Amino acid sequence: MAGDEVYNRIAMLRAERGVSRRQLAEALGVHYQTVGYLERGEYSPSLYLALKLSEYFEVPVEVVFSTKPFPRLGA
Repeated sequence: MAGDEVYNRIAMLRAERGVSRRQLAEALGVHYQTVGYLERGEYSPSLYLALKLSEYFEVPVEVVFSTKPFPRLGA
């Protein structure tokens, strides 16, 4: 549906682990620009890619993605 947004914590998870966009993209088998589009919310991942991201970061998919904005850290 138009206007439906998917929020994510990809940039935060990458920063925590010291992983570059390019390194993440190579691990997922996507172009590094795709990681940027995902992080900025300009592209919603397929279910397969969402699951691959959660596997890569070793967290449940709902830690990476949400249909509601994530609360700010420290809030």
